Amino acid sequence: MTRRIIHLDMDAFYASIEQRDRPELRGRPVVVGGSVEGRGVVSAASYEARQFGIRSAMPSTRARRLCPHAVFLRVDMPKYVAVSRQVMGILRDVTPLVEPISLDEAFLDVTGSQTLFGDAIQIARGLKQRIRDELQLTGSVGIAVNKLLAKLASDLEKPDGFVVVPEGREAEFIASLPISKLWGVGPATAARLEAVGLTTIGQIAQCPPSLLEARLGNQAAGLQQLARGIDDRPVVPDQEAKSISAETTFAEDTDDVEFLHRVLLELADEVGERLRKAQRMARTVSLKLRFPDFKTISRDATLPEPTIAGLVIYDEAKRLLVRANLRRRKVRLIGVGVTNLTDERQLGLFDEGPQRAERTEQAMDRLRERFGRDAIRRAALLKGRPKPPGDPG
Repeated sequence: MTRRIIHLDMDAFYASIEQRDRPELRGRPVVVGGSVEGRGVVSAASYEARQFGIRSAMPSTRARRLCPHAVFLRVDMPKYVAVSRQVMGILRDVTPLVEPISLDEAFLDVTGSQTLFGDAIQIARGLKQRIRDELQLTGSVGIAVNKLLAKLASDLEKPDGFVVVPEGREAEFIASLPISKLWGVGPATAARLEAVGLTTIGQIAQCPPSLLEARLGNQAAGLQQLARGIDDRPVVPDQEAKSISAETTFAEDTDDVEFLHRVLLELADEVGERLRKAQRMARTVSLKLRFPDFKTISRDATLPEPTIAGLVIYDEAKRLLVRANLRRRKVRLIGVGVTNLTDERQLGLFDEGPQRAERTEQAMDRLRERFGRDAIRRAALLKGRPKPPGDPG
């Protein structure tokens, strides 16, 4: 049976969720990430914002210049993770072979599902309709015999796209696409290929292997296979996250230690909540600091035992901040992360402090799920999101 792979890529995921939840933002240019003051980078942009040239990873200063009337929103990662889980649950209703690539995209191998749910086209249309009906969101779909082609197809007609690569015409389908669309071709590789006149995928497919090897070495053979539409990689389900992190860029650089501690607490709570939703525990805590000159440092420490508690993560991150010895040096960005994730632990015999914090935060999760995110907050954060000294907001 010929493989049938679907690639689903949600449209402007973070921004679309915000427009769905806040009707007054619909039809307006929305930028998620960064700030009105021009700090940080764009995490996502609505299609209305993209019309002005705004793209993810763009400095928000440039985004503001391109579209002065855009609405800038803070990243609400717990909300986006929750919606992503809903999307992935819909996909797993038709096949267990779902490979999430990020919160907003995934590959599905529906080869064996066609006897139950119809052909791949029917399956994909059904998935798109469920996502629209149940979540009020749209996604773009590509259908092909392999992951490479399905991914390329889903990018062609966004938003709300639906592209099928005809079987037997794979090489023809991608021949005219630019070489930058191929996996493994970044700016440096593209420059080496363009220097010898190779600008399209079809040209790579027809290029003498010796010329490619002279330019790319061991990478040449694999790249030429992809250029011919050949990709045998399987869909690998349930890839678990290797790390979870949260960070924020300040509107003004600050050296206020009390303020930094409050921000650390908020970020650590976010990381802890995401750990619990993923049903994972963390062994290592990391701290990230960026200074006004854009120099960035990171520090990490291994916990005595794995944790899911934001308070435990905060305590360790605060110790790392003290050890960083800022000496009144101002901070532009601060972040907290966890790595070495596991689902196993050895329970301590005597130290119940971390476990008590975990039970408390699990109870907080249940209250928020029932009554909303603002139903319960730590006393240290009751005044709302921490703001730097002198911020009138």
